[in-house]
Amino acid sequence: MGPNTQTQGANSKTSASTSLKMKIPDKARILIVCDDDLVTEQLNIVLMGAGFISECAKSITAGCESARSGRFQVVISAPLLGDGSWRRLVDIANYYNLGFVVLLVASPFDFNQSAEAQENGAFDVLDVLHELPKVAEVTKRALWAAFLKDAGPCPEVASPPKAA
Repeated sequence: MGPNTQTQGANSKTSASTSLKMKIPDKARILIVCDDDLVTEQLNIVLMGAGFISECAKSITAGCESARSGRFQVVISAPLLGDGSWRRLVDIANYYNLGFVVLLVASPFDFNQSAEAQENGAFDVLDVLHELPKVAEVTKRALWAAFLKDAGPCPEVASPPKAA
């Protein structure tokens, strides 16, 4: 097999994978549930820089009310606030069959708690002190997950290509 054949194969793989792009909703909305004003401000700055629209709630109760509205695709939450745990958000999503996913921002970061949170429905857990720049990237992945969870498979991907 010559070098041109390898390049040709790589190009056909690249074009095949790029033709299966799915579009995230234009009006993707993020809810931040956090009672720490500094963390909330930092999250807002990172998300705004990535082009996301976000709203904030300072308690789990207010966050659950907002999340139940169905306006949000991603809910970013501190693990524990004065009036409850992030698990109430996952319960709301499951009970009302809402398509949002929960992303946790924790400080300090504990690997064991992170694994447990993901087993209990959190999309991901980030250390807010060290991984703040990754919030936008992880939020984009969470939006894809929420979009796929809500919409099901994309028709272009679900149906096989037609023979010529």
